[in-house]
Amino acid sequence: MRIGRPGAWVILGTLGVLVAIVVPELGSDPWPFHPPSVHPHGLLGPLVRAAGRHWDLGFVRTPGIVAGFVVALFALAGRRWRAWRADVLAALVVLVALALLVPAVVLQVGLRRATAPWYDDNDSTYQIEIAGDLIRHGHDPYGRDYTGTGLEHWYPAAGFPVGRKQVALHHLAYFPGTPLTAAAWGVLPHPLDDYRFFVLLCTLALFAAALAFRGPLALRIALGTVAVANPLVVRAVWFGTADAPALLCLLLAFALLSRRRLVWAALALGLAVLLKQFALVAAPFLALMLLATRPSRAVVRNAAVAFAAPLVVGIVPFLVADPGGLWRDTIQYGGSTYRIIGYGLSSLFLKAGLVDNRYSSYPFVWLLILMWLPVTVWLLWQQRREARMWTGAVSFAVSMFVLLFISRVFQTSYLVWPLIGIVAAALLANADDEHPRARTDVAGEVDGRELQPVAPGT
Repeated sequence: MRIGRPGAWVILGTLGVLVAIVVPELGSDPWPFHPPSVHPHGLLGPLVRAAGRHWDLGFVRTPGIVAGFVVALFALAGRRWRAWRADVLAALVVLVALALLVPAVVLQVGLRRATAPWYDDNDSTYQIEIAGDLIRHGHDPYGRDYTGTGLEHWYPAAGFPVGRKQVALHHLAYFPGTPLTAAAWGVLPHPLDDYRFFVLLCTLALFAAALAFRGPLALRIALGTVAVANPLVVRAVWFGTADAPALLCLLLAFALLSRRRLVWAALALGLAVLLKQFALVAAPFLALMLLATRPSRAVVRNAAVAFAAPLVVGIVPFLVADPGGLWRDTIQYGGSTYRIIGYGLSSLFLKAGLVDNRYSSYPFVWLLILMWLPVTVWLLWQQRREARMWTGAVSFAVSMFVLLFISRVFQTSYLVWPLIGIVAAALLANADDEHPRARTDVAGEVDGRELQPVAPGT
């Protein structure tokens, strides 16, 4: 397939902008680990030695610069082409994504293998791996004390003051899908069993999920580039933030809806919720999007079953084992237990003296009822009136941001959730069925029928 000159330059420009934004900050602000010794060995040992046995920004950033140079060379060579091969442009996206994502991950994992498991990792990823190991050995990871598992060593290693209360040692804040995937991934040999490699693969798959939408190919490639190589997801992989699996399932749910694969979309949403609580926010918006297609009762019933199936299979065993532990760890923990951090409303309350300290009570439930719920209901009402798919994705992004803003914890990494909603909305707004009238798009396509291929250079 071919993409017209305007669409190709949109893709190349997107790649250039992302390289220019991501590379200068790539690998910055890591946890201040200072292991007593580093002994590179195994598969990643040569890479650790090449990086000087420490977190080397040159090792992490240089591949991104080289990938940007390759993109510039292609742009220079094809400046007069009337059309570009789509697979060449997609390959450039994959090249840039790999250059931005892989070096930092392999260096972090290599350094971790050369020291101890509580170095060069994030406490969340480390705890997820421990939870997966507990599941493999037949133990419930919820409602337990993680002191003695090795996690307690992470906090002093990362520079936290000795004696500070670490509530994460007594809670596993992730829905069962995350430790279950860690249990499965953990059977791989070292160092591939590091959960960040699974997160890396899911992050790369975001590009494929964007291509799965209907609509102009050039736009799908450009927005897929944003999904797979934006600063938030790039940092998340090496730093150890495990949102990518749930984000992948969520973006796939939107993509499958755009192709009227309603039951599969519901299944993808169910998997997203099983992996991360945040995906619950998308459920009512996706439900209205599904109903807007006027499906038969049988399809609605099958979609409901598909959505519920992974939740029943993944959550019920843990509810049976310890319902109180699951509730306290995954719901109560984030709403009232964890200390106030971030730049949202809770931090403003703290600065204004409305709460005493970072461990004081915070009126999240009241804010949820009085602020987030009315906003979400209004967004759902507007979505129902518009009856367009893209409004559902936009509404999800707005509702998600409001929820994050009023929450007790507002990590900047959470912003990737509304960002993916915006990407999905842009893709849905340009889907073929959203524009029934004939028009020429930036990819040089008319009504979804591609123009006749023109050889590069003609």
